[in-house]
Amino acid sequence: MAKTSVRELLRANPGDGPSINLADLDPNATPGIKEKKALRKLSKQHEMLFELQDRLWAEQKGSLLVPLQGMDTGGKDGTVKHVMTGMNPTGVDVHAFKAPTAEELRHHFLWRFKRVLPRPGTIGIFNRTYYEDVLVARVKKLVGEETIEKRYGEINRFEQQLTKSGVTVVKFYLHISYEEQKRRLLERLKDPTKHWKFSENDINERSFWDDYTSAYEAALTRCNSKAAPWYIIPANNKWYRDWAVAQILIETLDEMNPQYPMPRLAVARLEKRLTA
Repeated sequence: MAKTSVRELLRANPGDGPSINLADLDPNATPGIKEKKALRKLSKQHEMLFELQDRLWAEQKGSLLVPLQGMDTGGKDGTVKHVMTGMNPTGVDVHAFKAPTAEELRHHFLWRFKRVLPRPGTIGIFNRTYYEDVLVARVKKLVGEETIEKRYGEINRFEQQLTKSGVTVVKFYLHISYEEQKRRLLERLKDPTKHWKFSENDINERSFWDDYTSAYEAALTRCNSKAAPWYIIPANNKWYRDWAVAQILIETLDEMNPQYPMPRLAVARLEKRLTA
């Protein structure tokens, strides 16, 4: 019997399937591996990611876009820090998107993201993404429901265009619980070295937890396709989050199968010139 891939284990329901209900998905779950084994595999995963990324960079054909979403304290920064360790920074671009600037607000909501898409051979990581425009915008009622509905379609078309142009899109939702968020916020308050991460607005935003959950469920359901799938990562356990994201990236890059170019070189002649 073929072994189930981590992508199969954690992929969200297809877009034409039943609506996603995050309450049915345990953020403490660790399907597919035990902690001790995951920690032993970490260095091997980094080696595999480095080799696959090196081949992608050398081939200079396809590219990979990794959008990261999740509630505050969900682990987006930690995922970037721990999973991407060991990759060649030359071929990785990380973009953390905050609230749009005045200039960005004058453009279509996808404009600022289109400007920094990964070039051939590179991996682009979006720490928060264009999905904020159907999440925050919906929860805070920055635009009407009609506009939100329109944006779902625009996002789907945008991602479809990306895949047609050679960009593989792998989207991660880091799924934590309300209680785990509280624990992480308290941890930041108790550690002076983490005070810079804390904002009183983080407490205010907790009152919108149910609204954000509803908005995420809609986005995960409406904008989930075979070409640009969502993976829902149980993220209460940081070790599992890191292992699962790394493994999905390995499986995706392995399927892309980038190859080192094999130019024809007159090796003997070139060696003779170098040693002359």
